[in-house]
Parts: sequence; C-alpha cells; structure tokens
Amino acid sequence: MAITNERLAGYTFLALLYEDEYFPDHVLDRGTAVLRALCERIEAERPADLAALYALTAVATEAFNDLEAAFEEAGSEIETVAREEIGEAFWVIATAYGFADADPEELIARREW
Repeated sequence: MAITNERLAGYTFLALLYEDEYFPDHVLDRGTAVLRALCERIEAERPADLAALYALTAVATEAFNDLEAAFEEAGSEIETVAREEIGEAFWVIATAYGFADADPEELIARREW
C-alpha cells in the first residue's frame, strides 16, 4: 500500500544517516521500510487516540530493536546520532497524522538502543 499522507509520501526517512558512511545503506533501507510500514499501518488502522498510536509505534520500535544486530554485523550501531534521527522520524510521522501532542519518548518507549 502506498502512503497517502502528502507530507510523508515522498519523505526521505533517516536522511542524515544515509549521508554518513558509518551507517550501512542496506540496514538503513530496512529501517526506512519499518517507518514506511508504520505510516501504512496508521493509515489503515486510523488510531483514534494516543494509546492506539503508541501501540503501533511500539511494534515499529521493536522492529528497530531487531535491527541492532544487523547494524553491529555491518560494523555500525544505533548510537546517539542514529537514536536522535530515528526518534525524530517517529515524531515526524506522529505529527503528520495529527498527533502533535504525542510524547516523543513514549513513541519509542520500547527501544533497546
């Protein structure tokens, strides 16, 4: 399913990380896929409140947890810059779908990175 939100349809997630060779593109592509899938899920399920949104972002956060090993295998890791960029992506998604009052920390509360 294609993302229909005009703000996100052509948005480049994790752009800052793609500019840094420390972060392998093939792993970033997987992270971008997680974020795009989150957008698609939000559009399909239309969460009615923050609790419903947080349930969706929890699943996406756990998918990023699973990517940590892939980063490490490629000689990288989800460190400070990556954490901030990933967190920012979750915030951009939340606000684009009308959840400007979402807590940025709660969006990624299940992170292990």
